[in-house]
Amino acid sequence: MKQLRDVTDQEYRVAMGRLLVMYTQVDYLIMRAVAERIADAPDDASRLFMAKQVGDESNHVRIQQEWIDRFGTDTTPVFNELQQDMFLAHFRSLNWIDFLTDMYVCIEALGGEAVEQIVPMADPGTRASLKVPLQDEVDHIAFGLDQLSGELSKLPVNESTAYLKTIETRLDFLDDTLHGLGIDVPAMFRAVGADYQKVVDTVMARRQDIMNSLAQPLAA
Repeated sequence: MKQLRDVTDQEYRVAMGRLLVMYTQVDYLIMRAVAERIADAPDDASRLFMAKQVGDESNHVRIQQEWIDRFGTDTTPVFNELQQDMFLAHFRSLNWIDFLTDMYVCIEALGGEAVEQIVPMADPGTRASLKVPLQDEVDHIAFGLDQLSGELSKLPVNESTAYLKTIETRLDFLDDTLHGLGIDVPAMFRAVGADYQKVVDTVMARRQDIMNSLAQPLAA
């Protein structure tokens, strides 16, 4: 991967600008999706955490919007209104365990891991704008994985083991959905200087770590 790009590089500015807009939109959609599911959380501690997450995501959107304005990039949404509605409808349709999987494994953990891969090559302003969102995501992911582990522990072992195997297909489904919406994520990453195959390899290694962490208690 290339290191610390020059913000005056026009090709870089356009590509990073698109990624920043997409990342901001995703945080906004996460905020809305989590807010809608607070009532479904199993206890008050979980509801309070999710309410905090909504506040965190709102702060991330503010930070990113302020930086996008200063960065001077095209602010045209990457996801149009229909696509945003489809994202929210997807999360509304899920039961609690599937919501935990898609939100905290596929979007927060693995999506965040992909974003982490562009930080080393980003300009200083972009790196600074990502610092708080990526730090907050650590807590969000820990919450989601703890909740998911708890839900899996309630299932018979054969059912929980079978469910773990579906996580790979759920990730593939979300990836296919992005491509179906016309979002060429590989091209966006390559345009800012990332080796996309290395990004994929890193994300897959993270997925395996998560799978191992979820499977370990079930094998005890």
